Amino acid sequence: MYYTTVSEPHTKLVRHLEPFAFFDREALDETVEFIHLGSLLWPRREDGLEPLVSEVVRKTLDEEPAVVVIDSAKMLRDFADDRELRMVLYDLTSRIAHTATVLLLVGEYTPEELAGDVEFSLADGIVQLEYRACGPVDRRWLRVTKVRGMSQRPGQHTFQIGPGGIEVFPRIEALIPDPAGAAPPSGRARTGIPGLDELMGGGPTDTDATLVTGPSGVGKTIFGLRWIAHGLEEGEHGLYVTFQDTPAQLIQRSAGFGWDLEAARAAGRLVISYVPIGSLDLDVLANAVRADIREHPVSRVVLDSLAELVSAARESERFPAFKRSLIGMIRAAGSSVVVTSETAPYGATDRSLDPLMFLFDNIIDLRYIEQDSGIGRALSVLKMRNSRHQTTLVSFTISEHGIALG
Repeated sequence: MYYTTVSEPHTKLVRHLEPFAFFDREALDETVEFIHLGSLLWPRREDGLEPLVSEVVRKTLDEEPAVVVIDSAKMLRDFADDRELRMVLYDLTSRIAHTATVLLLVGEYTPEELAGDVEFSLADGIVQLEYRACGPVDRRWLRVTKVRGMSQRPGQHTFQIGPGGIEVFPRIEALIPDPAGAAPPSGRARTGIPGLDELMGGGPTDTDATLVTGPSGVGKTIFGLRWIAHGLEEGEHGLYVTFQDTPAQLIQRSAGFGWDLEAARAAGRLVISYVPIGSLDLDVLANAVRADIREHPVSRVVLDSLAELVSAARESERFPAFKRSLIGMIRAAGSSVVVTSETAPYGATDRSLDPLMFLFDNIIDLRYIEQDSGIGRALSVLKMRNSRHQTTLVSFTISEHGIALG
């Protein structure tokens, strides 16, 4: 049963529901009943809101609905003072508590009202929705601030309104991965780049997180594509998350080096997830990655690139905790991950990424160097955790077969 007060007429409410996939006009009056409470509110009655409470309780006891909604409950404040409202709402909630019905009160409240109004002290659960301008893209957040008798996921969680209604994307920091569920590393996730695995003592260890840094155009995306392609050649499954290149562009670029990503994608062994920078949301991205690695036995994940993710996220204070949780989730699923990140030309590092370096087991730096009368490329393994590696600065070229070390 859906009770409206004096906020939105039934005709407008139904009209606004019609575009959603869950809307079923035949269900109106059959399984969903709309009731207007205006006659019980206006004109102001000497017995206050008691007739309203009695009517709601009577129908609840008679018809035993699963859910009763009062929209908007805040409007009741226009017809009663705080003392009367407290007594009326206490009477309503306590009497319905003896039934199997869920009572949902909807209203437009400010944060100050949420902290002190009587509705919130009587409620068993409080779900706060928020709309906020955040850079060029506005965001919607959901926060569960109260649930009696049980725990809840803390913090703000992104939600979006689409054809199916509301979809919630839980904050990844609140989703703690189970480390016991991950298999211990059993081998090396070889890169497939001739000479590099030898520099790295056989290649990155399984489930390692590897950061590949370098300036624009030096070959970071090619590195990621080759690493994914080599895994596919070994019979593994891969996930490539890109914020700039589309799937078609990545497939075409790989084909130029002789790597057939299209066949692996058609066979369901490769997922290329394209997230446009303009619509990037950290929680939506994390839940997409989480869904992909849950649905498919993914061995290798590429995130291309970290610098774009940092600049587009517009949540700089949160980002280190988010990145730590995202990488932890991928590794807990038994997957290895390569993350690319852009630096300034000629080896100058981006100091803004320094707080994130501890997240990575391996760091491979690609750079431009002055070579004779031109510009060449060089590679060095800056860090490998718990593994021997060579620290030599090695020149490399990009040939028709990909990256080739000199």
